[in-house]
Amino acid sequence: MTELNRAVVLVTGASGGFGQQFIRQLLAANSRLLLTDLHGDTLRTIAANIADEVGKGEIVDCLESDLSSAAGCTELCDAIEKRGICPDVIINNAGIALSGRLDVVPQDRWETLMEIDLLAPMRICARFMPGMVARGSGHIVNISSIAGWVGAPGLSAYNAAKFGLRGFGEGIQDDLREFDIKVSTVYPWFSRTPILQSERYGENPPGEVPDEWVTDPADVVADIIRAIRKNRHHVFPDRMARRIHLLKRYAPFLLRWMAPRVAREVR
Repeated sequence: MTELNRAVVLVTGASGGFGQQFIRQLLAANSRLLLTDLHGDTLRTIAANIADEVGKGEIVDCLESDLSSAAGCTELCDAIEKRGICPDVIINNAGIALSGRLDVVPQDRWETLMEIDLLAPMRICARFMPGMVARGSGHIVNISSIAGWVGAPGLSAYNAAKFGLRGFGEGIQDDLREFDIKVSTVYPWFSRTPILQSERYGENPPGEVPDEWVTDPADVVADIIRAIRKNRHHVFPDRMARRIHLLKRYAPFLLRWMAPRVAREVR
């Protein structure tokens, strides 16, 4: 069982929909939080307001960082290491999305997506894994997506990044098992976060996801925190994600039949 009481938890993308819920619910668990996002002033305001409401836990620091480059990841890790800290738990939550057929999406945009969604978690883990190994404990949480389990039309770059996180999580789980370091990979469905307003490209891009399909980030994060405590490896934190996972495993032909129909609904 991963203990969150007084644990130092690094959360990337902490200003977003999931990020704010991680702040709230981890403070309620009496964790000590290292928070990072692209806009430091916004993050500090959000974190201070939530901390005042919760009245538990501790905000160790709010760090401004741009995870879309190796240099930005290095600067973040340097700032944390200068404090003499190796996080007990790393939650790689930062991510962006975009939609459209790959050849109509500007290359710099899908390359940025790969930097933030896949390479940044790998870079951060690579920096802090030695400290976790030396200590003999730790927990790494990568927020993938159900799009990391099932390919979807118009999401090829996003699929590539999220499938990559899935493979990365499975690989490091085996690498780190002997050191008692846990790894959880999370596959949520659409949730009510800013990622729903992501960039769309092409002549007939996907539209808005129907509201009745969308989950509450508070419920999703609550399930993720339960999974962290129980050291679950693959985490499907909502009903639709669990259903799609089971269909992919046992009736993939149904998903192939459903995919174009779901795409028409969104359009």
